[in-house]
Amino acid sequence: MFKTLLPILGITFVDILGFSILIPILPYYVLHFGASDVTVGILFATFAFCQFIGGPLWGNLSDRIGRKSVLIVSQIGATIGWAMLAFAPTLVWVFVARIVEGFSGGNISVTQAYVSDRVDPGQRARAFAYVGAAFSAGFVLGPAAGGLLLAKYGYTTPFLFAAGLQVVTLLLTIFTLPEKVAAKAETAKSATFADIFRYLGDKKISPILIQKLAYSLGLYAWFAVFALVIRSLLGFGASQTSYLFATFGVLSIVVQLGGVGRATDGLGVRRVSNLGFAAACLFFLVVPLAHSVLTLVLAMVIFAVALGFTNATLPALLTEASPEHVRGTVLGVGSSLESIAGIVMPAISTAILATYGTSWTGAISAFFCFIALVLGLLAQRRGPAALAESRAEPANTG
Repeated sequence: MFKTLLPILGITFVDILGFSILIPILPYYVLHFGASDVTVGILFATFAFCQFIGGPLWGNLSDRIGRKSVLIVSQIGATIGWAMLAFAPTLVWVFVARIVEGFSGGNISVTQAYVSDRVDPGQRARAFAYVGAAFSAGFVLGPAAGGLLLAKYGYTTPFLFAAGLQVVTLLLTIFTLPEKVAAKAETAKSATFADIFRYLGDKKISPILIQKLAYSLGLYAWFAVFALVIRSLLGFGASQTSYLFATFGVLSIVVQLGGVGRATDGLGVRRVSNLGFAAACLFFLVVPLAHSVLTLVLAMVIFAVALGFTNATLPALLTEASPEHVRGTVLGVGSSLESIAGIVMPAISTAILATYGTSWTGAISAFFCFIALVLGLLAQRRGPAALAESRAEPANTG
């Protein structure tokens, strides 16, 4: 399985290596233009809104014309967006750069669909853990490289480096990634644009999508303020925050390569997913209490378990419930729901941080993760009966 996935894992690693440079640096880049903390949230929300529009369309298109072509378009758009960001003369230009990358971005759902095409159902959670480990490996080197480049050369160089890495992923996709058009190769049916909306109401798929939305609301509330919270708690700057992200990446690799496969083999995908949600709730309640580097690192271990478990199991649950010929569409809808969270939550969480402080910022994320946990526990309780019904009845394809 690892050999089969090696091309997409390599592409994912290089892609995230570039993308992860942005996350710890972007908030400081926005503040560099004299903007407020709330503006940071608005920028995150703008990017998420563009992904909300583009994600389902790219996922649907990958079902009809193939994953590889869509990935190529996405990578070209990301390259342009990064280059624009590197030379942004004003804050407006920063927003335009993020809009370009947001609309062209289809990497996550298309990558997940590609993996689900090539892996047996029983191995999907482990396969998605490998993809997650590739993400995390990128996070190890990306923030560290970004922090070093920023400290030595300023903001332009890290963004140009990221643009260059996107060119590398484009070449890897063109020359190493085998194509497979699942819908045309294995079934007479083909996905349609109507499928984007149809599966929001499907009784097998929609409960997982709702759970994904609740969890995403909690995560995106946190992602927008993470650097700002760490600055408030420990006085970290952009470079120090980048190094912290690199440490978190190492922890995530350990969890995803060493823990997810064993956990899902022993406990099942749904139970491991619920353990991940529980760990996320704990993290968001504990992290505002972290007033030393040691306690922060311990909290990040909990967060690594949370993200490692949920990032592998949620797409596995979603692809198991989805008909093969619309897998990219369904995963694109899931990505779009994440984008809704990215639109709504950053401005809210940054405003809460500015008004009420770090404790309430963590509490709102814990609240939404708790909702996801409750939904998961209810699905686990229904367990075998729901699974038997899911396999006995064909999904609604209109």
